[in-house]
Parts: sequence; C-alpha cells; structure tokens
Amino acid sequence: MNVEENPTWMPVVAAALIDDRGRWLMHKRPAGKHHAGLWEFPGGKVERGETPANALVREIGEELGLTLSPEHLEPAGFAQEPATDSQIPIVILLYTCRNWAGQPQALEGGEIAWFTSQEAASLDKPPLDVALLAQLSVLAAASEKSR
Repeated sequence: MNVEENPTWMPVVAAALIDDRGRWLMHKRPAGKHHAGLWEFPGGKVERGETPANALVREIGEELGLTLSPEHLEPAGFAQEPATDSQIPIVILLYTCRNWAGQPQALEGGEIAWFTSQEAASLDKPPLDVALLAQLSVLAAASEKSR
C-alpha cells in the first residue's frame, strides 16, 4: 500500500496567539465553510513538503496577515478525530506564539477576537478545538502556578 495514495491522517496546524494580557486570538469560521459560525484557533492544513511550523507560518500569514517565525512557535498539544471508513481523520497540532509582526486581520472572512481562557471556554467551537482549549488551559494554569 502506498501511503501517499492512501493517507492515514491529515495533518493540520493551529496557533494559540497570546497577547500581552494573556488572551488568545480565536477565529470565527465564515458562512459557507465547514464548521461555519464556530470559533477556532487559526491555522490550516500542512501541505506536502512543509514542516508543521513552516505550514503554520504560511497559514497565519494568509489568514491573519501576521508574520511569524518558526523559532517563536512552542508545541502545546494536539487533538485528533476518530478514524472512520468514510473520511481521513484530522490531527491538529497546536502551537503557542507570543511574538509576531503586524496586526491581525480576518483576511479570509469570518471574524477574530481576543479571549481569556474562561471566555474562550464558553464559545461554540468544533470538537477538536474544544480538546485543544482544554489542553491549553491546563498549560496556562500550570504556568501561572510556577510564577
């Protein structure tokens, strides 16, 4: 079996951009897209030949108009769909980032906003983003305790 012809999973990357007040940037999916109207961490598919970090730099540039550097990306967790016979499961790799150049803009539609962890928890989100947010919240709480 050729894995390239029969992929076993689809790698997707997402960024938890963290501002100087500790809030996370979330993106509301535009109408007409899968999961329209739900809030998610911005990002997208890893293209063939890209590393996850390079894919995230590209995706954030395309979606938000921001310039990221791979060295500022910190792995924070992942979430995966269960395997089914009808679709290739998505695996989202989440990174945090506190340094970027530019002001975020919703360049591909939808809207963007900054949220505290409590505010983000109350948003309607796709299932994988619910799992990512739970992991990120644990990391944020542990970071606060160590300060």
